[in-house]
Amino acid sequence: MKFCKAELGDWGARATLTIAALMLMAASANAQQLPHSLRDALLGHKGPAEARRVAAPPVARYVSESGGAFVFDQAAPQPLIKFDNSTEVWVLSAQPASRGDVIYRNDLGEPMLRITKLGGVILFTDDAPMGAAAAVSGRASSIQPPAIISFNVFVQRVSIASARATRAAQHLVEFSTVQDVRPETSVLAADSATVVAEAFERMARKGDRSLISRIVRVLLAEGRKPSAALKDGALTITYSPDQGLAGRPSSKRIIKVLNR
Repeated sequence: MKFCKAELGDWGARATLTIAALMLMAASANAQQLPHSLRDALLGHKGPAEARRVAAPPVARYVSESGGAFVFDQAAPQPLIKFDNSTEVWVLSAQPASRGDVIYRNDLGEPMLRITKLGGVILFTDDAPMGAAAAVSGRASSIQPPAIISFNVFVQRVSIASARATRAAQHLVEFSTVQDVRPETSVLAADSATVVAEAFERMARKGDRSLISRIVRVLLAEGRKPSAALKDGALTITYSPDQGLAGRPSSKRIIKVLNR
């Protein structure tokens, strides 16, 4: 049997189209099997069925794509976040954002977390100012501090903070209280000392020891509004018990004052 050239050309075209269609189908199937990136998974770049996710626990531990880990506590009276490599607990304020997202900011108004409408989490840090996706790694214990601590525990925590600040400044930095610490103010006063130590260590790591070399003592004072002030070699940290854990400045706010 003979085939004319036109018939052969027609069969060749059909075969080519068939092969191309099969290749496209195979490519589509393979693409569906490819794993999504962490960012795509968190930001909801999925199909409708995949987009349905189980809500994260109110207190959960997260791991970011940059490798950092932290605990986000939404069960506390104020949203809290604490990084694994730090003793500081950050108090956050929630702010509605576009697309139904929520941004959580620190006391300087800087974004630290963004929770997307689909439940994705984006972490903002000095190392990742544009944001790094994070995923839940499991449940965690609350990072809300206790209501009171004993006097001995208070003295111990302030002594540890003084030692950390002294090591960072490379000279003795004494910590003292302006008023007598009461049981109901003990936790906040001790935490104020802790964030000072965090600020000193952060500045030392960045090579800013010249800024902390002039500080010889830290005064913890009770007041109506949290603040930090430097005068004559004394850094005064004012804490406000009425505001809970938000009643003391963060380490970043302290650093901002020292950089003036």
